[in-house]
Amino acid sequence: MIRLLLLFILPFSLYAAKILSYNIYDRTDRVDVMITFDTPYNGTIRQSKTKSKIIIKLEDTSIESPKTKKVGSKFLQTLSIIPLKSQTQLIATIPTSNIMLLASKTVDGYGLRLRFMQKAINTKKSPQSNEASINTADSLMNLPTKKDNPVSQSYYIVISIMIIGVFLLFYLKRKVQSKGQTQTSKKDTWLFKANQTNTVKEKNQKNDENISIRFQKTIDTENSVVMLDFANQSYLVLLGKSNILLDKFTDNKPTSQQEFDSILQNRHEELEAFLSNSNEDRNIKQQEKQEPLQAYKEKAASLLYSDN
Repeated sequence: MIRLLLLFILPFSLYAAKILSYNIYDRTDRVDVMITFDTPYNGTIRQSKTKSKIIIKLEDTSIESPKTKKVGSKFLQTLSIIPLKSQTQLIATIPTSNIMLLASKTVDGYGLRLRFMQKAINTKKSPQSNEASINTADSLMNLPTKKDNPVSQSYYIVISIMIIGVFLLFYLKRKVQSKGQTQTSKKDTWLFKANQTNTVKEKNQKNDENISIRFQKTIDTENSVVMLDFANQSYLVLLGKSNILLDKFTDNKPTSQQEFDSILQNRHEELEAFLSNSNEDRNIKQQEKQEPLQAYKEKAASLLYSDN
């Protein structure tokens, strides 16, 4: 609310031109006072004259503090600049009442020239000379100036900057809000994904408890090769007197009985080796069982023979 209030109040305070500087140029035939403003001056200039003073009032202008300058010229003795309410007053002390003032603005309106010079003496002159003097006076009174505009260029610049600033503040505010919403949505998405992950894990745990047989092939009366599905992987297992893991598949799982038979065909020698090793182990165990029994029989027979 305060920003909007300043937005509407500030242009009215900027409407009054501020005097930045003034320079006095003493010439042989005149004295020029050049005044510089911070914005193009479009106010009204009022002039009043006494016997020893010329008072100029510049409406819609301001200056920081009163200024007084002693000139000591035959056209201008002193110049005082006094700030008043909504206007600035210039008091020029002149040596004689025969001094006139001509005021003109620069083309861009940022400068104002006050020219103090002696009035022309009325003498008999030819019509051509009178016309020349009139044209000269008119040219001094009406220097080429920029077309007056109720709203100066600087006013437009300041208003544009302020409008851009307001839009920039709204943009930053919306960006911060959208960033916070994005972070919240990301957090919620992460939580949702986490919940989904937990659900998937629970499903996987349930599925892990179930083992399914994909393919099966009998090798002999005691052994068979089975393709088991457990979790997300498939295992090739030799089942029989001894259970042996032959291979594990994750991506390239067989999808048909033909592919499964092809895998067994490629592993024919490996399967025979496992079966032969299994048979040898079984024979050794049987021999180990039989040898203690035979030794016991022999020991029992010797005992009976000794008793007889």
